[in-house]
Amino acid sequence: MCICVNCHYVDRCFTYHAVEGQHEQPHLTETPDFDAVEPTINVNIRPRQDEVEMEWDVVGCQSFKQE
Repeated sequence: MCICVNCHYVDRCFTYHAVEGQHEQPHLTETPDFDAVEPTINVNIRPRQDEVEMEWDVVGCQSFKQE
């Protein structure tokens, strides 16, 4: 599970903006202005019939601040 949903910076973060894009989700903001320090992203890759599904989750970040 992505830790970003509980982070104070989620609506301003470049990293979360990229994760939203990978998940084809609407962005919380079109103009992020916060650059997370050392985010760790797990990418799960699953073959599905004729395509490959990728799921991105931020699992660690030096900038994480509980909301």
